[in-house]
Amino acid sequence: MTVLASRQFMSQKRGPWVVWLHGLWGCKEEWQPIINNAGDYPSLVIDLPGHGESVSVRAGNFEQVNQQINATLSANGIDDYWLVGYSLGGRLAMYHAACGKPAGLRGLIIEAGNPGLATEDERHARLLHDNGLAQQLRERPLADFLYDWYRQGVFADLSEEQRQQRVAQHLHHNACAIADMLSDTSLGHQPDLADALKQLTVPLLYICGERDTKFCAIVRVHQFTLQTIPDAGHNTHQANPAAFAQAIRTFLSLHSV
Repeated sequence: MTVLASRQFMSQKRGPWVVWLHGLWGCKEEWQPIINNAGDYPSLVIDLPGHGESVSVRAGNFEQVNQQINATLSANGIDDYWLVGYSLGGRLAMYHAACGKPAGLRGLIIEAGNPGLATEDERHARLLHDNGLAQQLRERPLADFLYDWYRQGVFADLSEEQRQQRVAQHLHHNACAIADMLSDTSLGHQPDLADALKQLTVPLLYICGERDTKFCAIVRVHQFTLQTIPDAGHNTHQANPAAFAQAIRTFLSLHSV
């Protein structure tokens, strides 16, 4: 199985690892400001398929990405770890925990990740939507697509200047690789993980920006443990990195042994 690109931080530290999964359009480097303030733990950051140094890797489906993550953990000698995931990375982290049932997983920290859609009709509609977006991504100028992407309701809290900054940050991406990932890991392909997550025997924390009303509502419906972060929307770790790191540090310290 393919090993994904990754990088270790503070590998000399003892104790469980913290493994970080970015969202769509992200990369492993974006976590470094958080890692430096999230506690005294060894960390592994991973480039997901189609992103960063894993740009040539195809996801295929959720289970294949899960196997790629497992192979990456194994290649780094990690068998005792916490998993942190943002948005798409959060959905992959939840799948990893709920469907893979890994023995070494200490717990999950999910930032604005959807546990799944409840009905087949909802999943089918989402798949059609995401496949349509992926086709646009293959055909349109990347800057135009990104500008429209950041005008979605979930990013409504962004100012025009912030929107332009997000577009500029992502112009280096391979549009076709991102399009493949968008289709392969559509929420329409994801099983509804909510019930399985409630059966986990490891801790689960959701982190959402206070202005991300959509995902705060999703978390409250499922009655997962929620930590809201002030002055932040969907991408909490970028909008308020200090408060995000503090939430992680507190949670990990509460559950350390």
